[in-house]
Amino acid sequence: MDKIIITGNTLTLEEIVAVCRDYKRVELSDLAIEKILESRKVVDEFVENEDVVYGITTGFGKFSDVIISKEESKTLQRNLIITHAVGAGKPFDTEVVRGIILLRVNNLAQGYSGAKLETIQTMIEMLNKRVHPIVPEKGSLGASGDLAPLSHMVLPMIGLGQAEYLGKVMTGQEAMKLAGIAVIQLTSKEGLALINGTQVMTAVGALTVYDALNIIKVSDIAAALSFEAQNGIVNALDHRIHDVRPHKGQIDTARNLLNLLTGSKMTSKQGEIRVQDAYSLRCVPQVHGASKDAINYVKEKVEIEINSVTDNPIIFPETKEGISGGNFHGQPMALSFDFLGIALAELANISER
Repeated sequence: MDKIIITGNTLTLEEIVAVCRDYKRVELSDLAIEKILESRKVVDEFVENEDVVYGITTGFGKFSDVIISKEESKTLQRNLIITHAVGAGKPFDTEVVRGIILLRVNNLAQGYSGAKLETIQTMIEMLNKRVHPIVPEKGSLGASGDLAPLSHMVLPMIGLGQAEYLGKVMTGQEAMKLAGIAVIQLTSKEGLALINGTQVMTAVGALTVYDALNIIKVSDIAAALSFEAQNGIVNALDHRIHDVRPHKGQIDTARNLLNLLTGSKMTSKQGEIRVQDAYSLRCVPQVHGASKDAINYVKEKVEIEINSVTDNPIIFPETKEGISGGNFHGQPMALSFDFLGIALAELANISER
């Protein structure tokens, strides 16, 4: 693939990896552009009509009941970014930062956030010209989405913060200038639209899931080698054992191990050398299988999240409404990633045995 077309709802793990690790170019689809323009028009109408909509014509959090004038809106959005850029710790790797930007673009491309087209195109330019904001690892609240790290993502866009460009870390303003990307001025709703969501945790998780899917393949190969090294008893892989406990991952693992061991002269049958093997061989289908099922569950959740709208409020152009909700909450990803961590640890544990 020469470039990745962003529609807002069709992004895959493979495409994320292509952008994050292989530096594939990114481009908005025509339909995405149309949706972005429609949602921005609604936000502009809210401001013009002085409708009370959270984060657009009001303050944030405790100040949600404070009305913000049209004249104050730009200052409010800029200050939102500056005051929330309070991360700490070492920076995320470049591939994660690229994932963060890509997922935020995909989120905004659905046309439910009201960000200007120019703002989203600036993010795409940063990806294509390889301007990577310095985003500290620590600081996400999770329950309020990734406000702090996403704010660090935005800083170079408004000429602040730091970024990596051509292998060097420099000021955000200098990086944008050298790359030939104009810095932007945020307007009503845009600061909120850029930082309200789960794109940091999801970028980390998406890349981890992709790697985990490869790890489970390697784990089966390592287990097959262990069977050969210890003259393992292949009867434990008999499909009849697994058919009566039909977990998909377990059945798939037993079948895969049998395929990998086909023709081997180093395995044994039950009773030839010993009656049964240690758990670390005999229970590989059960342990690997459970981890495979867990990883595939997390993959399903991540694929939903990368193509979801996690902003607040959400703009519905059809009815010209801005509705406040809680789609920024990180719980669906947090629970999934805990599950993923457990699954990977178990693969490592049995492989070490």
